[in-house]
Amino acid sequence: MIGTLLGGIATSLWMRAALRYGAFALAVLLFLLALRRSGERTGRLAERLGTLEKTNDVQRRMLDAAARRPRDRNELAQRLRDGRF
Repeated sequence: MIGTLLGGIATSLWMRAALRYGAFALAVLLFLLALRRSGERTGRLAERLGTLEKTNDVQRRMLDAAARRPRDRNELAQRLRDGRF
């Protein structure tokens, strides 16, 4: 029964054209969905990269500040007296 129906669809000229256009439309739809998903993934990666750059910048500034800090209380007092702090 099903074989007869599918055979009838395959022999009809209009049905073959409809199936061809349907397959083409499905392929285009799947391509667009894959493209959208790829764009979302790229956006997430770009956002993650931006966050990572900000974090690295903050850590670098913290390390620079720690490298310039006074070593002991005497050096701190000397800097305060000289006005270099």
